[in-house]
Amino acid sequence: MGKLIFIGLGLGNEKGITLKGLEAARHCEKLFIENYTSILEEGSIQRLEKLLDKPIIMLNRADVETNGHIIQIAEEKTVAFLVPGDAMSATTHVDLRLRAETIGIPTEVIHGVSVFTAIPSLLGLQNYKFGRTITIPLPEPNFKPTSFYEKALENYKAGMHTLCLLDIKQNQNKFMTANEALEVLGNIEKELAGELLPPERLVCVVARAGSDDVLVKAGFFKDMLTADFGGPLHSVVIPSELHFLEAKALTELAGAPETILQ
Repeated sequence: MGKLIFIGLGLGNEKGITLKGLEAARHCEKLFIENYTSILEEGSIQRLEKLLDKPIIMLNRADVETNGHIIQIAEEKTVAFLVPGDAMSATTHVDLRLRAETIGIPTEVIHGVSVFTAIPSLLGLQNYKFGRTITIPLPEPNFKPTSFYEKALENYKAGMHTLCLLDIKQNQNKFMTANEALEVLGNIEKELAGELLPPERLVCVVARAGSDDVLVKAGFFKDMLTADFGGPLHSVVIPSELHFLEAKALTELAGAPETILQ
């Protein structure tokens, strides 16, 4: 009998993996990694292969969701499924684990640092004040959903912050920027005559969380639209009502205008 171990790699690069995850991966007979929920810095996978002294096989979404290849191998061998961030933050990973358990393959989860905790920590915002996370899709012809905007507005009205994850199309080498995401939200705001993002609404951007060149910035919507946040990956946070310590953290850690302290 084999085993399927889900190992979170943390953020940034190969150094984000825990010692427990590294030890488990070294004992696995086959290593797979997915590339559709997040990415690591360029060269990280190659360096991780050297650390583990084993090749890592790249999988796309279809490989994980519809191809039973991992399950078949895990019936006889110990297999590691490596995931940037935390191992169980995506529904597809939960589905894969359930499929394995259903046919009697033992599974294990080894966690890694996730954007769901790292982004609030970097900004100095309180985790328990976040509402439902949204994902902002890259614009496509004849595809203009607004549900993510509406969820963010619901969060705001309820006094909850919103973490906005930005679209990734790894096969096309497209990674949505914070500027693109804010523009999409702004366009929906105009179409719906909404009240989420007036020009002087405070918004936050974290770029390259977990990397040495992480960027943390907070400012008014009108200014952040054209700010330069550098390379991927980007995340956006739309804060709602701030505790005074959150406001102080945003001015000290993210360069937010001091007027938010008044």
